[in-house]
Amino acid sequence: MNKPIVVKVVKSGVRFNAVDSQGNKYTGQITTGCRKKAYANGNAIEQRTNKSGNVYWRQVPMSVYEATESAVSMPAASPSEVVIPDGHEEMVDFIKNSYGLKPKGLIMNPLKWKYLIRSAVRGKNIMMTGQAGCGKTLAAKSLVNALDRPNFYFNLGATQDPRATLIGNVHFDKSKGTYFSESLFVKAIQTPNAVILMDELTRAHPDAWNILMTVLDQGQRYLRLDEADGQNTIKVADGVCFVATANIGNEYTATRQLDKALLDRFTVIEMDLLTDEEEHGLLAYLFPTVDSAMLHNVAKIAFMTRSEAATDNPRISSGVSTRTSVEIAGLLFDGFSLEESADITIYPQYDADGGVDSERTFVKQIVQKFIDDGSNDDLV
Repeated sequence: MNKPIVVKVVKSGVRFNAVDSQGNKYTGQITTGCRKKAYANGNAIEQRTNKSGNVYWRQVPMSVYEATESAVSMPAASPSEVVIPDGHEEMVDFIKNSYGLKPKGLIMNPLKWKYLIRSAVRGKNIMMTGQAGCGKTLAAKSLVNALDRPNFYFNLGATQDPRATLIGNVHFDKSKGTYFSESLFVKAIQTPNAVILMDELTRAHPDAWNILMTVLDQGQRYLRLDEADGQNTIKVADGVCFVATANIGNEYTATRQLDKALLDRFTVIEMDLLTDEEEHGLLAYLFPTVDSAMLHNVAKIAFMTRSEAATDNPRISSGVSTRTSVEIAGLLFDGFSLEESADITIYPQYDADGGVDSERTFVKQIVQKFIDDGSNDDLV
């Protein structure tokens, strides 16, 4: 399958030239109006073929072009080259220009990314919220990579023993007798300038929240090894930044409503759901060899289910997440059809009770339109 042609519009004097990532020009094949509009919107333009075999050009997110560019260009500068300044004026400039640190594979509002960087370099506790699969953990890990700081990862939602994970364990050895071994978390908080990622905080046991209260309090910043008076405490090192992810809402099973005192210790950044074009750009970046029109169908299916779930009287309880879209794109890359991919990844997420009126039947009808038509022209 041939790769689609994707071009970027470059203004030269009064001309708007269309050039692909290898320098080939397509200016004469695209109308002036299309090129000017793409340039004004900051978009790229992709060549497509309709069901009749006719070629046309359509605006796509710039990330689609960047996906083709990454295959022929040199890798970006290493994060180790990032130097965080000490002076205030230099820090302001660093934060202002921080969007350049965002990886191409992360689709995130520029203002929110800048706020994320600022919160991290200022030592704030950050909580990334949003629907499941919207990219919270990816954004947090991208922050770690962008700043090139020591980092530690803890999935608190999977922790059965919060005390063992966050403090440590008491052991017995015949030669040593009873002794205490500190957890990795204790080491993490003593590492200067570390970024500590705490995933799925809303799934954590309340005991974990109680332990974290003093750790996250800007006026205290210490971990008590034992609740008894007089026991040792561990001070949080300078520059340590805590980043938590949370699914906030009653629709998520096994999640708990966060204690308000704990929530107040965080700067909250809500991750936005991607539009279909943004999701298409992400999928094209991750899987540049998969047919772009097919990836656009995947993104459109996800967007349509999310739109339905957000209505006042939704026929489904939730939409297809970006995480699921990425999984489907991976299956397409490995030779699965869209129908097979949906059968494996999408349908099991929806209730089949109710027959033709069930959630699963409704979602199948959405997907089937794309399978039957091979396009989304009649669904836009």
